[in-house]
Parts: sequence; structure tokens; C-alpha cells
Amino acid sequence: MDRRTFIGLAAGGALGLTRFALPGNAIAAERIEKLVRSNAEWKKLLTSEQYDILREDGTERPYSSPLLHEKRKGVYVCVACDLPLFPSRFKYDSRTGWPSFYDVLPGHVETEADRTLLMLRTEYHCARCGGHHGHVFNDGPKPTGLRYCSNGAVLRFVADRA
Repeated sequence: MDRRTFIGLAAGGALGLTRFALPGNAIAAERIEKLVRSNAEWKKLLTSEQYDILREDGTERPYSSPLLHEKRKGVYVCVACDLPLFPSRFKYDSRTGWPSFYDVLPGHVETEADRTLLMLRTEYHCARCGGHHGHVFNDGPKPTGLRYCSNGAVLRFVADRA
């Protein structure tokens, strides 16, 4: 277990987000191979907004993402590395101005404590490239009670082919 995962689990436990560690979790998380690039490489591959969010923990303006209104079936993937993060069935309208999901594909994100803004929050990152995507909160709908508040600028929607 690396430092980021340990801190994320500790922070999650402190915020009551312990469901990932419970023994009854039926879906095992797959092992995600890490993708490492230099800041210069990331700057060449990403837009300035994507770089700010993914590599410098920035945030897009609320209500600015076209993905906020996406209703089709499919999957939301990390724009930097194409790792699937959220099936569309996990999406819901949180009325916060950012695309929100009540669950994530097991093992596809990692969390860590975020103490900026003079409060403790849980930040989540793509498990493959380490890019910052948003924060997870304890105020989501059933069945998880979680809200993955996402920056739509760093997600890409892939519609089902049906």
C-alpha cells in the first residue's frame, strides 16, 4: 500500500467512507498499472484548463461542463489516460453545478485528505495517472450515500454502442 492510498483510506474512515474496506464488498478492485509522465509531457497532452485541474488541483466553474446535462448510457473516462471511472448509471443531479456520481468503478480512483480551504475534505484522483478529478462527500443518495463531485473538463463521455 502506497502513502496516497493509506492517507486516503485513513481520511475516508475519518469521514465515514469506510465501505471500500468492508469485508462484504462483492466486487474486487482490479490492479491498475500507473502511468507516469513529466509535467512537460502533461502540458503537451492537456489543455491549460485540464492541466490546471488534473495536475494542480484546480476546479472548473460550476455549471460550465456540458457533461452536467449528459443523459445517455455509457461511461465517463479520465481525459488524460482513458481509464473508465464512472458508468452513467451512477450519475445523478446533485444540483451543485458539477457532474456527480454516487459510486465509482472499484479500484479506479484513489483518495487522500485535502486540508485546503480550512476544512478536511476527501480528494479523489485517477488510479492510473494520478490526476485530480474532484472530491467525494458523505451527502449523496442511496445506496452508497456518497457524492463524487467531478470536474467535467477532465472527464470524457463514451456512449454505449447500442
